[in-house]
Amino acid sequence: MVKIVTPRLSAESLCEADWPFFLALQQNQEVMRYVADSRTEREIREAFESRLSQWTPGAAHWLCLLVRETATGLPVGVTGYIHREPDCAEVGFLCAPGAHGKGFATESLHAVCDFAFTTGGIRRLIATVTVGNSASRRVLEKAGFVLEGELRESYLIGGKWHNDWVLGLLRHEYQQPSP
Repeated sequence: MVKIVTPRLSAESLCEADWPFFLALQQNQEVMRYVADSRTEREIREAFESRLSQWTPGAAHWLCLLVRETATGLPVGVTGYIHREPDCAEVGFLCAPGAHGKGFATESLHAVCDFAFTTGGIRRLIATVTVGNSASRRVLEKAGFVLEGELRESYLIGGKWHNDWVLGLLRHEYQQPSP
């Protein structure tokens, strides 16, 4: 089990008890607008179960962490990464609407970057963001990610092709936030 703690948050490996929050997050149209089309509960359940397996660096499945606000104990989102190559991984995060604008995504992303670059053996992190999702792009840029390019008609959402921004961060470029 992976556990990461920041000044305001704790993030732990997803477990069965997190299913109601995960389902609500995945069914929220505001959250998923730039991420994916609506899915059935069964499809969401399959995605959830694929993230429950024991994770170790180099695993072929997502390291998926449930992020909680320490002060309240309430879940505010999920974050994590998946290896794309032995030393390269793709990060991802989703925040509940009530957590938007509070810096939780940025704080939890910094924690994931710290973990990936120190414990995970990662040299390069990437993120793919649907063009138009400026909030997620800002979160990544605050963590030091740099726009590397734009993939044209890369992702199909709602029957329409969308471009994707590709951002990257190298271990030697990463700067931990000051306390």
